[in-house]
Amino acid sequence: MSLRVKHILDKFIAALGLIVLIIPLTILTILLAIYYRGNPFYITERAGLYGHPFKLYKYKSMKMLYDENGELLSDEERITTVGKILRKLSIDELPQLINVLNGTMSIVGPRPLLLEYNELYSDYERQRLLMRPGITGWAQVNGRNNIDWKKKFAMDVEYVTNYSLLFDLKIVILTVVVIFKREGISQDGYVSAEKFRG
Repeated sequence: MSLRVKHILDKFIAALGLIVLIIPLTILTILLAIYYRGNPFYITERAGLYGHPFKLYKYKSMKMLYDENGELLSDEERITTVGKILRKLSIDELPQLINVLNGTMSIVGPRPLLLEYNELYSDYERQRLLMRPGITGWAQVNGRNNIDWKKKFAMDVEYVTNYSLLFDLKIVILTVVVIFKREGISQDGYVSAEKFRG
């Protein structure tokens, strides 16, 4: 029953958030469209509930830049000055309110990861796919990208197995603290985190 309540609350909060933020988000979207000279959104496929694919929305923080061989440059070389600011303030995640509204994500849950990771999880780690991915989560308020994959997944499973609305509230409050402290945005040597390799 609590999961049903969670889903209803998620949609209500997402709808309210989009209504309240409609003017600043519209202005930001226009400014980013001008800055990037095109689509201001980064749309990518991620693993959702039970590992099913869905399209995740974010504001762009990088440009599509290639080397002389046509290979995509590293994240460090492609991230923009504006992108760094968006990431520090977690503003790049705001379009995911659309994902929450369409039911592919929750406000709180394990972060959505690449589809290719589905085949790399152990049975224990695969439990993270038993709940909708979230904009924020237990791992995000306990180190974010500064902790290794093993600890991240352990926290994801801890969240899934101990879920409650009070747990969600705790994570939301801690998320605000983490954003203001700007902690764990990137792992040493990476714009976000090293790829998971199983």
